Amino acid sequence: MLIHCIVLKTHETYIQRCIEIAQNGLGSTAPNPMVGAVIVYDGKIIGEGYTSPYGGPHAEVNAINAVKDKSLLQSATLYVTLEPCSHFGKTPPCSDLIVRHQIPKVVVGCIDDNPEVAGKGIKKLKDGGCHVVVGVLEVACKLHHKRFFTFHNKKRPYIILKWAESQDGFIAPLTKDKQKPVWITNTYSRQLVHKWRGEEQAILVGTNTVIADNPNLTTRHHKGKNPIRVVIDRNQRLPKDASVFDSSAKTIVISKNDIDFNGSIATQICDILFQNDINSVIIEGGAQTLQTFIDENIWDEARIFIGRTRFKKGIIAPQIKEANIIQNHILTDTLKILRND
Repeated sequence: MLIHCIVLKTHETYIQRCIEIAQNGLGSTAPNPMVGAVIVYDGKIIGEGYTSPYGGPHAEVNAINAVKDKSLLQSATLYVTLEPCSHFGKTPPCSDLIVRHQIPKVVVGCIDDNPEVAGKGIKKLKDGGCHVVVGVLEVACKLHHKRFFTFHNKKRPYIILKWAESQDGFIAPLTKDKQKPVWITNTYSRQLVHKWRGEEQAILVGTNTVIADNPNLTTRHHKGKNPIRVVIDRNQRLPKDASVFDSSAKTIVISKNDIDFNGSIATQICDILFQNDINSVIIEGGAQTLQTFIDENIWDEARIFIGRTRFKKGIIAPQIKEANIIQNHILTDTLKILRND
């Protein structure tokens, strides 16, 4: 029993390392999952890899390529956060590569729910002579792959709601002099938001936000890939010279020609995003758009900044049930993160 516990702890250690290195793919692998892989020989890591930007090699391929002496693979163990793929996509099946290199043991964090895989990768490995262990740090691996699993299981993107509100509960003043944002948060919080944008596949706002603020919706204040911009423009009122239509990123416009605004708006928007292979979106406003997703209970996380500003009157911030809260401070700002479990 003691030996079994020690082995299990070792498995967990290496899977945790897989999760850590997989984070390097955040924002670049979608719609593929950001997988991490580690290869261990004689108690030492001899190769590591994570999923390349979409279209490039998967984590297992990069880990195997990192091993200098390939003969060691025949006595090694491969650890991976997600079941190795079994089908041809942009790249060949990773399970075939593992079998070809005669890696005798594979430890998998969680099964891939994608119908094209869903246990087929495990079967290929076993049929090829591999001993497979499944479910090590399964909960942590599923949380890590939350965007990917939400996309395949719920047939919609992973939804992150984000807004900033004043100390007295307003998202914006009633009126302002210029067509640009009125900042509620400090510089560091705003930079963090740009980092978040680079981690998600798309960013979504409503018509009023574009008209009032003329935002770029890019990652210009932080290194990262610009997300796909999704703009709700029911009656096609947005000016053609709005910043969201520049060449810095792709923009998808959703109007009354695309959805029925008398129906379940959030559900229909998610259907369009799903059809466009978008597996995560950060929704940044305005209040009406955010409240629409809250009211339809179609959201996974809410990230709410509370600044020191007071408006006394203005546009009331979205109302959301506060459950499962994580609270942090970014200098003068408070950041509340809610999870809709």
